[in-house]
Amino acid sequence: MDVSRAMESLSRSGFSARYFETAKEAADYLSGSIRGKTVGMGGSITIEQMGLYDLLKQDNTVHWHWKTNNNETRLAAAHADVYITSANAIAETGEIINIDGTGNRVAATLCWHERVVFVAGVNKLAPDFESAMYRARNVAAPLNAKRLKCKTPCAVSKEMKCYDCNSEDRICHGVVTLLRPMGGVGETEVVLVGESLGY
Repeated sequence: MDVSRAMESLSRSGFSARYFETAKEAADYLSGSIRGKTVGMGGSITIEQMGLYDLLKQDNTVHWHWKTNNNETRLAAAHADVYITSANAIAETGEIINIDGTGNRVAATLCWHERVVFVAGVNKLAPDFESAMYRARNVAAPLNAKRLKCKTPCAVSKEMKCYDCNSEDRICHGVVTLLRPMGGVGETEVVLVGESLGY
């Protein structure tokens, strides 16, 4: 992986790109730069591992459906001042890829907010768009399906990969690729961490 190349590509594409060696440094940066805001969070093992919910709720009103699992929380998160989630893959060429089942996470990254932040460990990096899409479909999605105890082929087969299934448990309903920051968002930021985080 080439962190410098990824940072340069993201910046050239118009994203605010920041790199931190550790998850703690990244979490401290986010908690220090987000105060007095409403904050929405998308489902994310990365966010959970970093303890961002507990950090940010000290100085903000935080809406995360992993803590309060209802549609009111999802709606409040979608309209918060700041929205934070991770990415299933980030290409070193500057594209950000996310796969979603219900759509609340990917939809909320596209508009309404003052600031959208993608937090990702360097394990999410891939050399180019094609390999990033491969990672999202064949690494991140199967691991998430397994975590959710889905009975999809990718989660239960010996070889964890995308089978492009028609299972009722399928979580891959939509793929969103950001090529540039969306016009309906004030600032779109990528916080890259020099550790392995999430799937």
